[in-house]
Amino acid sequence: MARQPLGFGQERPPVRLWLVPAASVVAGSLLAIGPYVANVPLMPPFGLLVLIGWRLLRPEIWGAWVALPLGLIDDLIGGAPLGSAMAIWTIVMLGFDIVDHRMLWRDFATDWGLAMLALAFATSAAWAIALFTGGAGPYWTVVGQMLLSALAFPMVARICRAIDIWRRGERGRTA
Repeated sequence: MARQPLGFGQERPPVRLWLVPAASVVAGSLLAIGPYVANVPLMPPFGLLVLIGWRLLRPEIWGAWVALPLGLIDDLIGGAPLGSAMAIWTIVMLGFDIVDHRMLWRDFATDWGLAMLALAFATSAAWAIALFTGGAGPYWTVVGQMLLSALAFPMVARICRAIDIWRRGERGRTA
């Protein structure tokens, strides 16, 4: 169903309905600038994890286009080649759009599997871009990051759900 523009006398939705999901993705991306020292990349891409968490929880709030500005912010924060997260995140979001049109139902195990596939693709694509630009090590070095990302998804999905309950003002209800 297409969204209708706001007419005369209609109120805009509260700012937290559209700003909180985007701010939480940016907050996830900001975790990359912490004082972490490692010989191999182990820290999951939390910005992408939060984006996937929101996309699987509330597919109606964003189109695939939202990956461009959020990916740009992630590239600027993380220091990746400009446009890499923009391209990878957009491909991931388009993949979720395709899956949504093909699947009749989903449960948490299916969402977790989809998230693991998306994270494996994104990590492999980021490694390939780093290899192309001369900054990658052997492929086995990113396997730990893929595994930790897959293990972190349930926690991130739960955090997204808790933020969504607050965002929509449903503190007293259970879902």
